[in-house]
Amino acid sequence: MVILRPTRKLSSVLPATGTARSSSDTALGDWYVNRIVVAGQPILLLVSSGSLLPILVPARDVRSLPIRLAEILEDRLRRLDIDARIIYEEKNAMTPVEIAPTQDRSVLGIMVDFARLVSYHLDSRHSNESALRLVEDKLAETPCHAGKSFDRVIFPKKKAPELLRLRWLANTPLQPSAVERGG
Repeated sequence: MVILRPTRKLSSVLPATGTARSSSDTALGDWYVNRIVVAGQPILLLVSSGSLLPILVPARDVRSLPIRLAEILEDRLRRLDIDARIIYEEKNAMTPVEIAPTQDRSVLGIMVDFARLVSYHLDSRHSNESALRLVEDKLAETPCHAGKSFDRVIFPKKKAPELLRLRWLANTPLQPSAVERGG
């Protein structure tokens, strides 16, 4: 089970299900979602509460997001070169999707920072889905909680594979992925 936590702006489109537990069963935790508009293009910004991994998708058919969430994440994890076994486990843990209000102001703050960065990286002439993927990659390399001591700074591109491995392959060592090797 995964919890999708829309911001107030999206709460009327994605109303709370009323049955959500306190946290998700997934390695990456709850997913926060906000709708932003950049260069005239509406975009959904999704951020994992555990790794702060960002995902950007066009804001089409927002009501179907709970149904599409696992597929969206699968695509993102493949682009991070995550092992297929791990992706399979994380995807399976994402059913059902429950919707609940936001509860972590820290994640909301990161989303505000990411939304600002998206507007700097996304060119109005090049705001298609491949451009969104490039911006996602830049956001994933952004140090989060940089005001804390270095050992508490989170780099989403590194944190997501770490959490996924810890959760789904605790007893099964894998070869490092291209992302972890610095590729």
